[in-house]
Amino acid sequence: MQPSSPASGTFSRRTVLAGAAALAGTTATTTAAVGAPAARAEATQADPAASATVQSGAGTVVFRDVRLPGAPGPSDLVVVDGHVSRGPAPRGARGVDGGGRIALPSLVDAHIHPDKTTWGGRWVSRRPAGGIADYVAQDVELFRSQRRPVAERAYGLMTHAVARGTRAMRAHADVAPAYDLAGVEGLAEARGRLRHALDVQIVAFPQHGVIRTPGTAELLEEAARSGTVDMIGGIDPSGFDQALDEQLDLVFGIADRHGIGVDIHLHDRGAQGLEALRGIIARTRALSLAGKVTVSHVFCLTGLTDGELGPLAAELGELDIALTTVAPSDSLVLPVSRLREHGVRVGLGSDGVRDSWSPFGNADMLHRAHLLGWVTDVRLDEELTDCYRVAAHGGADVMGLAHADLGPGSPADFVLLRGECLPQVVVDMPQRDMVVHGGVVVARGGEFLEQGKPAGK
Repeated sequence: MQPSSPASGTFSRRTVLAGAAALAGTTATTTAAVGAPAARAEATQADPAASATVQSGAGTVVFRDVRLPGAPGPSDLVVVDGHVSRGPAPRGARGVDGGGRIALPSLVDAHIHPDKTTWGGRWVSRRPAGGIADYVAQDVELFRSQRRPVAERAYGLMTHAVARGTRAMRAHADVAPAYDLAGVEGLAEARGRLRHALDVQIVAFPQHGVIRTPGTAELLEEAARSGTVDMIGGIDPSGFDQALDEQLDLVFGIADRHGIGVDIHLHDRGAQGLEALRGIIARTRALSLAGKVTVSHVFCLTGLTDGELGPLAAELGELDIALTTVAPSDSLVLPVSRLREHGVRVGLGSDGVRDSWSPFGNADMLHRAHLLGWVTDVRLDEELTDCYRVAAHGGADVMGLAHADLGPGSPADFVLLRGECLPQVVVDMPQRDMVVHGGVVVARGGEFLEQGKPAGK
């Protein structure tokens, strides 16, 4: 059944998303199973020493008595220079007791807005909103009312994400005359403080529109020229900005001039959304930006039949255009497995966390994997496992990171927790007892370690 538009004054983040999607077309039920991870990205090359037999204890850490998924019993997990290695461990290597816990790949948040958050601050009572324009206005009011700067608020949320097992995130920062570049600069400061624990890509995101808000285009250009951001964003070039070609030409032009990527929010559905998506595809091809473009949300794909989706997905796969979903509902989550059949990279994200749009959100990607399983109504072990895979390896694919799959040569980014098996972990969401990033323990007992703590000490 097609989502209905809520009455004015009753909007929430979910109903705004549904309202943006509520155009012509029938909403199809998404497939239950989440597709298997795509081939490992080649952007991060493992240290050759990591897959070789260890010769000495220098730079080596051994996580003892841990259980790997699918393994018959506990074993040692050997880390050399930040990568998983074949054992056995040499004498003199530092050791960490895993206590029989299961080791799982760390997770990747492919779409989050840390600059908007009130995380760690006083409770904010939210007012009714009648649509996106109201939320944008309330964003500005909340920003001006905050005593803590963006860097402090974002850092608090990002450390919380690390303590819950996140190894990397793509963070969107609002760019508009109301903020200037405060969001970008705040996220950059937080990123700098977290280099030992979290890989962060920053998107300059024009939440207020690119064309409809004068001065935004110049700020996007400035952000790109500064070298601070990794990508330039966009938002509903037709439905919100009402300037499809003008917005896309401007956004893609900035990205092309500065050699950075594009990540566009696309909530528009039906013919309007598909027209925008085809415009994105055309510009990606014309500017040879294959592998550097992401489209977030992409509700125009969720109701398509296999015959309608196939040709579009094939083009997305051919041009290596990535997609992200935040799994807001069964009707708005992307059909991940169908897209992966065409080689499309798909990641999962948190979206907003405790901001003016909603009091909900927690930046816990294990919880988001749980929600993905919930909204797609999965029940089989392999389906639950696939939910975890898209939260771990799907996001890595979107960000161009190597999979932290615990295999020889992979990044030593993993979590240790008490659980029986991966499907049970997705359902029960146990505490992450230890979080390891690059072979360094960065969180214990759910608490972030400010400077990181060398394993074994």
